[in-house]
Amino acid sequence: MMDFTECYADTVSRVAAVARSGHWRHLRRLIQRGCSVEQRDNRGWCPLHESAAAGRTQCVRDILSAIAAAGSARHCRAYVNSLTHEGESACFLAAQLGHLSVLRLLLKAHADIDQQTNDGSCPLFAAVDAGHAEVVELLVSEGAAVNGTHTASCWTCLHQAVYKGHSEIVRILVGVCDLEALDDHRITPVFVAAQYGRPVCLRILIDAGANVNVQVSDLATPLLIACQEGHGSCVDLLLDHGADPNVSCSNDWPQLPVHAAAQFGHVGVLRRLIAVTDRVCDRGDAMVSPLYVAVVNDQIQSVKVLLGEGFSPDAQDCRRLDLRSPLQAAINQSGKPYSESVKLLIADGANIGEETWTSALATDDSELLQLILEHRRFPRPEASSADGSSPPRDGRATLKQQEVRELLCAALTHVSFSACWLPVLLKTGLEPSLLLQPHMLERWNSAVLNFLLEFVNWSTLSVPLKLILDQRRAEKSWDPRPQFGT
Repeated sequence: MMDFTECYADTVSRVAAVARSGHWRHLRRLIQRGCSVEQRDNRGWCPLHESAAAGRTQCVRDILSAIAAAGSARHCRAYVNSLTHEGESACFLAAQLGHLSVLRLLLKAHADIDQQTNDGSCPLFAAVDAGHAEVVELLVSEGAAVNGTHTASCWTCLHQAVYKGHSEIVRILVGVCDLEALDDHRITPVFVAAQYGRPVCLRILIDAGANVNVQVSDLATPLLIACQEGHGSCVDLLLDHGADPNVSCSNDWPQLPVHAAAQFGHVGVLRRLIAVTDRVCDRGDAMVSPLYVAVVNDQIQSVKVLLGEGFSPDAQDCRRLDLRSPLQAAINQSGKPYSESVKLLIADGANIGEETWTSALATDDSELLQLILEHRRFPRPEASSADGSSPPRDGRATLKQQEVRELLCAALTHVSFSACWLPVLLKTGLEPSLLLQPHMLERWNSAVLNFLLEFVNWSTLSVPLKLILDQRRAEKSWDPRPQFGT
């Protein structure tokens, strides 16, 4: 029961103020004059809390002696374990602040070694969090509960020691704690070490036998999270001690650690993962190439590394993720001017399909079309090889016949933009006769039609095409240039 008979300027009694300052002789005189050591302030603190928090060993000893002399053993134990309004005991405060000699006195006086505060902490957790290795060692040797959970996310002392990087404390705890303790997301201390880049702690855990291939609630592994965060030393440790780089780490799609490295642009980690990852992820039907995540997240260096290491610029069709090809993903992701990823993929030989041609032709801007044709050339009939492609010239690859066919399909569909794309195609070598289709001749406006016919030998036109031109001339929907008559 609180004693409000005195009013104190700093809210504490004279005994508490003296106990806090460490003036033990003054404290003894106050006790001898009958001043109470049990008075509490507006925080619920009594002189024992003050002296314990301040590390005043002699004051703690005198207060405990006064209580022992004045009351029963039961009363003494209750006093030693009295709590502040925050639920802090003197034992907790001493452990939190690293006062080893005070803690020994309190434990000898039967302090509750596992008393929890209002927020679920305890003396051991507080000492771990603050990095007081000697205090931790004492509490463990005195039988403190080492596997309790003390945070909203259910972390144990070992989780916290690893998170804080207190490797000396981790060495103490691995011999007595559950190495596979799970928090509310099924995260173990090994996962924490990998996530926060604690290689020394990680090695201690591994040497103690912790599982490096544990999967948390979303199936992420320590290796995946280390790759995501770019902790190269942790990645090396995990791989060197049996971490599997080919375990799927997501319920939604076959995500591997190599994807995380590519997504976040950790190039050194990416190179290490490429060397140990099964290449089925590159083209396998049920897989997703890491090139996709590099492109979608605009990680140019990751794209360069993957292409340089031989990953296909075409990858696989991932309709389940609404991804048809890395090139189309790069085009859809890119603004204008087009991203470096688009240029890299085209330069590396990515297939130019109808969807890409549509992106290039269904616009009044020829930037993408010109970009494609900077790296590709149209095949010439006289130089065609058995597979329908011509030998490369001037460093440009030759478009495959299938790519040309898909270009023509896109052109037929997007005649309304032909004033933009037709000059580019003809001036870069497309055989003009390929565009002499009835659909086009019927729909082109006079200026565009005249432009095409400048490239055409009229004597080669088929009768049906000549009939279309004659009909348009008669209808006055086409105004031929004078020289066309000769």
